Amino acid sequence: MSDPRTTVVVITHNRRPELLRTLDRLAGLPEQPPVIVTDNGSTDGTSAAVARHHPQVRLLRPGRNLGAVGRNLAVRHVRTPYVAFCDDDSWWAPGSLSGAADLLDRHPALGTVTARIVVEPDGTEDPIVKELRDSPISGPGWLPGPALGSFLAAATVLRTDAFRAAGGFHPRLWLGGEEELLAADLAAHGWWLTYADHLTIHHQASVVRDATLRRTHGIRNTLWFTWLRRPARTALRRTLHLARTVPRDTASLRAFAEAAAGLPWVLRERRALPPQVEARLRLLEPAQRDSRARSYTG
Repeated sequence: MSDPRTTVVVITHNRRPELLRTLDRLAGLPEQPPVIVTDNGSTDGTSAAVARHHPQVRLLRPGRNLGAVGRNLAVRHVRTPYVAFCDDDSWWAPGSLSGAADLLDRHPALGTVTARIVVEPDGTEDPIVKELRDSPISGPGWLPGPALGSFLAAATVLRTDAFRAAGGFHPRLWLGGEEELLAADLAAHGWWLTYADHLTIHHQASVVRDATLRRTHGIRNTLWFTWLRRPARTALRRTLHLARTVPRDTASLRAFAEAAAGLPWVLRERRALPPQVEARLRLLEPAQRDSRARSYTG
């Protein structure tokens, strides 16, 4: 039974085998969602393979690696009310896209729905799931699940108009914790974010990944987000905590150097969050400090 409410957007770079596996899984979903792939400058024959094996997929080729902005490019072509993001090494479980769309249909102030993440091939829950399920944020009574302060792009269905109105992913963040800024801006626009335990996405981590580069970007982007949206005292406390706890190596030093180099544009674009949104983020701070899933390693 097809469901025309949700388009799946996938970004990829030089992961042809994993992407083809993901597209095979998506093609087998009962919802039969339209799929848009942004090939971020792959040099391994990804685009040709997609065109050959999945001609029904809309393929975008910007010619360079846009990072998360590749999702922004794809969303320009989305014609459905909802958009589901999916990494090239993950895939949605049958029925989960329809389940997320049902929640968004039912609750007009709901902006995002994040699914349970199952790690393959073992079928175990990702460690971040417990944090989502046990979120300390108090939401309105109508909210169908725990209220969240952020979301994971590869496991979330969003309201397309809300994504566009909030500006999508910031181009300077590229990849690595890029969701946090967008999530805060969605909340500032009045949208609620939730976790839905009955929805599932599967993740089988690609062997083609630069964990050290991702850590560098994750630290840098955390600093940028904190100084872009949080109060100065909170931003300073978060900066000092990171300086004490991240690995003492070249990658961490590079992250702090890149963050410092971006200070002029950060100060130009700095915009404090509404008090009610800032209050929600404060509630998350203890869990974030103690989180194994959010530790900067690699």
